[in-house]
Amino acid sequence: MISVKEAIIVEGRYDKIKLSSIVSSPIIDTGGFRVFKDKEKQNLIKKISAQRGLLVLTDSDSAGFVIRNFLKGIVPENELKHAYVPQLKGKEKRKAEASKEGLLGVEGMDEQIIVRAIQNSGATILNYDKKVKSGDIEKSDLYELGLSGRENSAVLREKLLKYLQLPSYLTTNAMLTALNCLYSLEELKELIENMNK
Repeated sequence: MISVKEAIIVEGRYDKIKLSSIVSSPIIDTGGFRVFKDKEKQNLIKKISAQRGLLVLTDSDSAGFVIRNFLKGIVPENELKHAYVPQLKGKEKRKAEASKEGLLGVEGMDEQIIVRAIQNSGATILNYDKKVKSGDIEKSDLYELGLSGRENSAVLREKLLKYLQLPSYLTTNAMLTALNCLYSLEELKELIENMNK
């Protein structure tokens, strides 16, 4: 597994699923073109970018470059790095037919191609190893803090997301990724304590 300092931003959830088996760093998906109108997602991307930087890994088709260029417009250049996968003809296994341009997306790429793209991007590689811890905050911590698996967890999550000015629609897993990009476990505990005062 490879771990980088920067959070990795991809187009969609299938790209995120593919990368999660290769990369132990936080992975944020734009929701495709949804990011163009989603101010909450844009603000989250800006916060994460300011905190740890972003590594953009979109498909090599025209849609991927439109999203990549949009991100260039909302994030300062010095906080943004780019990883590029080659333009390979083909179709992903889950799809009935190839994309409009007939190219494989990130989700269809071989693991070694993705690792090489990350290594060539100029990203800050922390570790390249099979046993890399993904973040300071774990699911069990969310449970202990009452943010998951408890009677009022949904209400507390919603309150916390609002307090931290994060997108209100984040799932528990997406919230965990965002929190690991922005805060340590100790900082999160302190924020929750301040929020409840």
